Parts: sequence; C-alpha cells; structure tokens
Amino acid sequence: QVQLAESGGGLVQAGGSLRLSCAASGRTFSNYAMGWFRQAPGKDREFVAAISRRGGSTYTYYLDSVKGRFTISRDNAKSTMYLQMNNLKAEDTAVYYCAACPGLSTRPEEYDYWGQGTQVTVSS
Repeated sequence: QVQLAESGGGLVQAGGSLRLSCAASGRTFSNYAMGWFRQAPGKDREFVAAISRRGGSTYTYYLDSVKGRFTISRDNAKSTMYLQMNNLKAEDTAVYYCAACPGLSTRPEEYDYWGQGTQVTVSS
C-alpha cells in the first residue's frame, strides 16, 4: 500500500501561482511513477502531469493546456512530489489529486493509489 496526501491548494487570483505537494508513505516511493490529475465540478477526472520513477525533466508528460505553466517534479529522498503552477487561469479551478502508478502513464485507470485531493480555486 502507498498512502498519498496532497497539500498546497487554495484560492488564488488569475495569473498567480501555487505549489502543490504530494507526500507519500508506505511502500518505496521511488518504485512508482507519479501523476497529477484534476476534476472540476461536472467534469471527468483529467490528466495534468506525470513523472517517471527517477524524476528529471526527460521523462515527464503534461496536458497541453498546462505546458509552459506547470512543472512536475519529485524528491525521492523526501518521498514527495510537487506541482508548481504558474500563470493560473480560471479554467484550472478543480480538485487536484496525486496518484501512483507502476509505470509512467497518462491514463487514470492505470494508477493504483490516490490521494484525497486538494482544492485549487482561481478567481478571474
């Protein structure tokens, strides 16, 4: 089992920034690729970003609409993943979830473990 806990959400004005964190406990964090997903009211859960087990910018994927604004990273020594979100827009408003997967993927059904989510609200 892997337990995941998100933090860092909140209310921010359009154009502002937030940094989400995802702290993991349980099984070895570095054994899992990690991803961020989001779900807005009335919409399906949506892939945002993913990072390979070893991290680094080489093996990352992003939703097209967040490329250049969001950066995913991880610190395996701290068992923590991050999502730096800059130039936030109203359409980024959603509950953001972190998740763990055996391999790098953009498909939520391939992720085995999920956090409870953290609310991000961007006011226009």
